[in-house]
Amino acid sequence: MRDTGSSSPLPFMKMHGLGNDFVVIDRRGGGAVLSEDSVRRIGDRHRGVGFDQLAVIETDPDADARLVFYNADGSLSGACGNATRCVARHLMNETGRSSLTLRTDRGLLACADAGNGLTRVNMGQPLLDWADVPLADAMETLELPIPGAPTATGMGNPHCTFFVEDAEAVDLASFGPAYEHHPLFPERTNVQVAHLIGKDHLRMRVWERGTGITLASGSSSCATAVAAARRGLTGRSVRIDLDGGTIHIDWREDGVHMTGPTAHVFDGVFTPAFLGETA
Repeated sequence: MRDTGSSSPLPFMKMHGLGNDFVVIDRRGGGAVLSEDSVRRIGDRHRGVGFDQLAVIETDPDADARLVFYNADGSLSGACGNATRCVARHLMNETGRSSLTLRTDRGLLACADAGNGLTRVNMGQPLLDWADVPLADAMETLELPIPGAPTATGMGNPHCTFFVEDAEAVDLASFGPAYEHHPLFPERTNVQVAHLIGKDHLRMRVWERGTGITLASGSSSCATAVAAARRGLTGRSVRIDLDGGTIHIDWREDGVHMTGPTAHVFDGVFTPAFLGETA
């Protein structure tokens, strides 16, 4: 990316899904294109605004909009389920529609009002082959040959899910980065730790690549639900309790459906002075 238009204010929205928080920039009418350094500065919770991911809304000829996601370290994120859900709710409110289609690097994602203030997104089929996750070497993805025998899943971004006795007891601040950078994952990976609470009910915590510990993650929830079903721990429709709240995942024949709440917290404007600093 490169910075353009830094002499003009840049509007943004602050949103979150279950505490997984986002800065959202709407470029459907044009506006600044931000550099990786700018993304990092905006993501600074002391000198910028702060976010787990930054989402950019762009026009798309075959969808209602296209979404591009960035991690807090400025790197691209191929998928972000909670941000997709937040933007879908925003656009449905904007248009008065109850369903729409968004394009991400995963392809076209169907989004719909699920009632009771909830929004549902079909995140597409999980990627279960080692080359699609991707992994560095050919192997089965159900139980990786590393301590803890985690399951690898692709949801447009890579995931590594550990099933443990007690997710609360894991020191995620040290555990997460150790596996984010594991050599089996050439593009790094999101890391989840989860345990079974009851029938089709999981507790999960997450370390997101390029960001760190987050209160929730939509794509991680999808990956964990798929991994639990593949390992026979649950059925294909599950409730997952995250640090930020509860999300529902349903792995159907047409894809992994994610349903949860969203929040549009406030609107703001980046000043030309700040944008000039980030150039």
